[in-house]
Amino acid sequence: MAAVTLGSDVLLDRSLLRGRTVGVVCNPASVDQQFRHVIDRADAAGVHIGAIFGPQHGFRSDLQDNMIESPHGDDTARGVRVYSLYSETRIPTPQMLEGLDALVIDLQDVGTRIYTYIYTMANCLAAAATHGVPVVVCDRPNPIGGTQVEGPMLLPGFTSFIGQYPVPMRHGMTIGELARLFNEHFGIGAKLEVVAMEGWSRDQYFDSTGLPWVLPSPNLPTLDSAIVYPGTVLLEGTNVSEGRGTTRPFELCGAPWVSPEPFCQGLNERGLPGVYFRPHAFEPTFQKHAKVLCGGCQLHVTNRAAFRAVETGVALIEAFRDAGPDRFAWRDPPYEYEFALTPIDILYGSARLREGLAAGRTTHDLVHPWADEVAEFEKTRQQYLLY
Repeated sequence: MAAVTLGSDVLLDRSLLRGRTVGVVCNPASVDQQFRHVIDRADAAGVHIGAIFGPQHGFRSDLQDNMIESPHGDDTARGVRVYSLYSETRIPTPQMLEGLDALVIDLQDVGTRIYTYIYTMANCLAAAATHGVPVVVCDRPNPIGGTQVEGPMLLPGFTSFIGQYPVPMRHGMTIGELARLFNEHFGIGAKLEVVAMEGWSRDQYFDSTGLPWVLPSPNLPTLDSAIVYPGTVLLEGTNVSEGRGTTRPFELCGAPWVSPEPFCQGLNERGLPGVYFRPHAFEPTFQKHAKVLCGGCQLHVTNRAAFRAVETGVALIEAFRDAGPDRFAWRDPPYEYEFALTPIDILYGSARLREGLAAGRTTHDLVHPWADEVAEFEKTRQQYLLY
């Protein structure tokens, strides 16, 4: 199978920025099929790198935990200033953009509304629009495919750095398509060029692209992690471990009050499509319940086409709460620069999950309204698809 040609491949092969001074928003996953980093490829193609910008976890993704700010610094090997966009600022300042002919964004998104890289991109578009800097977004595959759209919409009043625009949890778009949606539909108004990929089709998962999987962030070590992430990331809004501090974050989840075997038996009896819950116990090395034995499960996706990640995440929360109603709790703020709203509400995009479970609603009750919301979003989404 021929490898997908990345947007960065197209941009650099055509020498579209030769002789220009650019800033590049990137991290370790910004590589091509031969593992060549976009910074080095651009330099070799005659593009002058005026600045490097790093998203959450840093330009080198060396900060393991979430909500840890990255410092500004220098790439001594390349002699370039590195600015952190997960620091005292999440928006490029005029000083950071000074002297740049363009801002190039080459980030690997993972297909989930709450993943901060897409909002780093949106903030770059907004800053570039204000200061008259053109933006080039190099498109990359949505690793969990571009056909399935699932989950609740972000509602007004629940915007945050993990949810700036009303899209479903699993949006089914590439980062380049999202750039077009944000810039045009939501009115950012930057001078934007999206360099499309060649050879990618919407039904492709990452492991059929011929491209190497490089961790897009420290706690998504595998494609399997990314596939379940749109649902299990909701556990970040609870006192249940989402597996941070293990070798399989987001695939493993558990809590000290859970007995794995009956817990998984109950989940498997629900008949959720495309997934098997295998009993598992673990001790996280850091974050929630560090060094404490947690009982729970590992999610094994048996049918990607049938699997509904977000519904599965809601079912897990319901099951963990039912397994220990006196011990289960929602996480308190602050969370991702939000100091007032409850973390689960900004993750879910509204208070409907938290309030619905409190009112006795089941997973089936909670997911039922998604269909109409997704259908309405699809009408808008269709206008910005490139593939």
